[in-house]
Amino acid sequence: MVRHMVASNRLVRAGRTCQSLRIASHCRRCPTYTIDMKLALPAILLAVILLAIASFDAAGPRADFTMVQANDAFTLDPQRMSWQQDIRLGRAIYETLVVVDADHGGVRPGVAERWEMSADGLHWTFHLRPDARWSNGDVVQARDFVAAWYRAMLPDFASDYAGFVAEIAGAQGLWDFRAAQLAQYARLPAAERTEARVQELWSETVVQTSKLVAVHTPDEQTIEITLRRRVPYWLSVIAFPVMAPVHQATVERFSGFDVASGRRTIDARWTKPGDLVCNGPFMVNDWRYKRRMRLVRNPFYWDHSLETVNSIDILPIEDNNTAALAFDAGGADWVADVRVGYKVELAEQAARYLQRYRAEFDALVAAGATVDEALAALPAPVAGERRNVHVVPNFGTDFYSFNCRPTLAGNAFNPFADARVRRAFALAIDKRALAERVIRVGEPVANTLVPPDGVAGYQAPKGLGHDVLRARKELADAGWSDRNGDGILELADGTVFPTVDLLYSTGSPRYRDLSLAMADMWRRELGVQVELTSKDSKFLKDDLRAGNFMIARGGWYGDYPDPTTFLDLCRTGDGNNDRGYSSAEFDALLERAAAEPEPARRLAILSDAESMVTEVDLPILPITHYATVLLYDPVRVRGITRAPSFDQRLSNIQVLAPR
Repeated sequence: MVRHMVASNRLVRAGRTCQSLRIASHCRRCPTYTIDMKLALPAILLAVILLAIASFDAAGPRADFTMVQANDAFTLDPQRMSWQQDIRLGRAIYETLVVVDADHGGVRPGVAERWEMSADGLHWTFHLRPDARWSNGDVVQARDFVAAWYRAMLPDFASDYAGFVAEIAGAQGLWDFRAAQLAQYARLPAAERTEARVQELWSETVVQTSKLVAVHTPDEQTIEITLRRRVPYWLSVIAFPVMAPVHQATVERFSGFDVASGRRTIDARWTKPGDLVCNGPFMVNDWRYKRRMRLVRNPFYWDHSLETVNSIDILPIEDNNTAALAFDAGGADWVADVRVGYKVELAEQAARYLQRYRAEFDALVAAGATVDEALAALPAPVAGERRNVHVVPNFGTDFYSFNCRPTLAGNAFNPFADARVRRAFALAIDKRALAERVIRVGEPVANTLVPPDGVAGYQAPKGLGHDVLRARKELADAGWSDRNGDGILELADGTVFPTVDLLYSTGSPRYRDLSLAMADMWRRELGVQVELTSKDSKFLKDDLRAGNFMIARGGWYGDYPDPTTFLDLCRTGDGNNDRGYSSAEFDALLERAAAEPEPARRLAILSDAESMVTEVDLPILPITHYATVLLYDPVRVRGITRAPSFDQRLSNIQVLAPR
């Protein structure tokens, strides 16, 4: 999910000082519960008001399908997407060369109707379908993809997923060239930093791009790519929204230069309705920030046989009770991540319903029905049961991040720069208690980053468990002890252990309750003081980027079926390495794995790398492996994915019956 590091001569994330171009959301009761109406009425009223506003906002009839999510989109720029709600939207309004089929496995053709790979896995050729069109009717051309990838390769555009394009041969060279240009420009006297000079440098960059980067377009329907090394999961990478094309004429119309820095810039208005040109099955018809986004079918989308809804409303509702009540009131067809305080009771009601019809359900599935088809065929639930609540295990890990930088923001002392302190804090957490008493939806305890059984053939390390005695010893070994009997931990030089600031996002009881419980464990077991800070997700994201935290809540859903989708979070200079962690040994293991052609040996090396970050260095404290609670009625709605990757495609949605 979504990054301040020391600059170097490697391909780096722009916008933050990073080291390389390497390689990232959750009434008391509903009608079937006993409810304190005095507490619920404000939430019910808010739900009614929000739904009324959304209806008033809507131009014309209500959308065919309405979904609720906790946050609005941060960006519609595909090369800048890294948050789950943005990526889900990216899959709807853009289409990549190939498309991951999460529900059936593998990939299927997207804009590319066919492709070939060389025997060594380094050379790829993609052939674009001639009927692929942008939402304004223009033909989707090979250069639209290449232009988008170049954006992700350059420090000017600050792509969190720059590491994806870094696998293309020559991408590092282009990054180095452009970074050197910008560094040299920054040293010029102010009088010499001019628009003309900036444009001259950009022209040089354009020339070098075609010389250095191993991407070629022999014609407008063909893309040839040479990778710097074999990437077993390359098709999954090329299917990610960050690799989507951009409409060149639109991007150019809104592009310019920042004379102060010399960087190429783009006005964010290019992604606003009326200007944004899409090539996916949907296009953005209207967007009223934090109120409603409406998607409508792209009339020029090539697959005219696609069976899906004609319009989708996306309602960002941060208040969890209001989101759930909107569903129960008939104002929403799908709540994408149920976060209400009573979601445990919701899950229990779903389990009670399924338990009553377990034999019939199992027989239907055995006969070939999908889970939703089987649920829809069962009798209606009675009071105290639900069939519109779904607990879906995910290929994702909930964790907290330690700031591993030598100092904190403002050059303040950072105790977490010492791995022994990080290990102490990790060992002091009783994750089982958190899973069973706080989260309470059956999520398995996580001692590793990569979810178990999430990658075929991968054997994850054991990770660190709960061991308070060892935690206290680790802290003592780092030099921290109560030297004066006053309960205050100090170093030998008198440095006092600072109050720990624990940062989490607002809008979710989960992270509030987890943070409260963890703070209590650290106070009780380690004798440290902890203060909690909550922020809106957008501001939390900015603090993570700037390294302005001590410990912060995090989380990650795998982008492709390989351990590196998690392990790259800890790679030096990675765009998603919010922690500022850097280990030459860990980086070397990742490079060894990348160079290893034998699959089993490669996975064994990656397991050794994961052992470093989950047993020794602990830049990340895993808590549980995610399970998402969804609200939708399987009798009415189909196409909501149950795949662990949670690779939801809105173009799969079908509404079978009216509300």
